[in-house]
Amino acid sequence: MVAEAGIERVIPEAIAGPDKFEKFLGAGALVMLVAICTAVLRGVPDWGRVPLVVWAHLATITIAVGMTPDILWQRRGTARHRTLGYVWVAAMAVTALDSLFIRINHHGSFSIIHLLSIWTLIQVPLIVIFARRHDAMRHRRAVRGMVLGALLIAGFFTFPFNRLLGQWLFG
Repeated sequence: MVAEAGIERVIPEAIAGPDKFEKFLGAGALVMLVAICTAVLRGVPDWGRVPLVVWAHLATITIAVGMTPDILWQRRGTARHRTLGYVWVAAMAVTALDSLFIRINHHGSFSIIHLLSIWTLIQVPLIVIFARRHDAMRHRRAVRGMVLGALLIAGFFTFPFNRLLGQWLFG
């Protein structure tokens, strides 16, 4: 049970704190954050050639990735968790929206990665709805799926295949 501002919320003890998988996801987010920051710092000579929409995308995803360990590793049901969660879902939503204006190929068309953006735009409101309904298990599953799929797996694919962060990190 978590008491906050005179209101008691019942959070099942099994999900009040992080489990091993959430600790793993948080650690993965930390590794991703270090890789992103290192790549961006190594790419200083190219900064002027990067479109504003790409900078917006990097900024919002860096916010979400940076917040992920703190959110996953702290106790649930607190005002702090809820506040950070709202910032996190906003960063995820803006990241997904701005990605729709980034084209990987030179033909200006959408790629398979844009499907992930659509999935994220569907999942983000569901994450909030589940939390507001106190459906902790569905909220937890949705967040874990988002962190694994939209942050870590998709994030991994920003480094190979001659993509910007990969060029900066490994080039």
